[in-house]
Amino acid sequence: MAGAARSGVDGPLLVGILSDTHGVLPQAAFAELADCDFIVHAGDICDPGILAELETLAPVTAVLGNNDCREYGEAVGRFATPVIGGVRFLVTHTPDDLQRALRGCTSALQPGDPVPQVAVHGHTHVPRILKGKAASPASLVVCPGSVTRPRGGSAPSVAKMVVEGGAVKSVELVETGHFA
Repeated sequence: MAGAARSGVDGPLLVGILSDTHGVLPQAAFAELADCDFIVHAGDICDPGILAELETLAPVTAVLGNNDCREYGEAVGRFATPVIGGVRFLVTHTPDDLQRALRGCTSALQPGDPVPQVAVHGHTHVPRILKGKAASPASLVVCPGSVTRPRGGSAPSVAKMVVEGGAVKSVELVETGHFA
């Protein structure tokens, strides 16, 4: 049910992750996110109506991208650190900001904050999931790609993640198809 946040204590939660909508939310991407319990938007939203549309599906956490202005209000900043289903996330738009934040060189994490399990960024428009040493100090780094302007030979895409009991159970990149 849209807007009804669940904690993940009584079962798995599905988290949809997208980025780089650039003012357009294709119907295929919207449909792919329809079954999600939470949605994370990693910036370059470029239209406040997109967040309103996503919020009809599920609670949304979003960050500003390099093409966004502050028209989204105080709830949308450069970094976000939601905890979803007991899993700690760090979300920002650029991979450089993400690395600086993970090294403690920004205000995203305060001294003594636990290292996020999942680090999310956008900006590159190229989908990827990093695990293990490549994601360190996080457990996972996720870039969902772009639903509107994919690069590097990729298709429009989102990421979907199942979390439960403070752990990531699965994560995948899902192609949403090209739109006209």
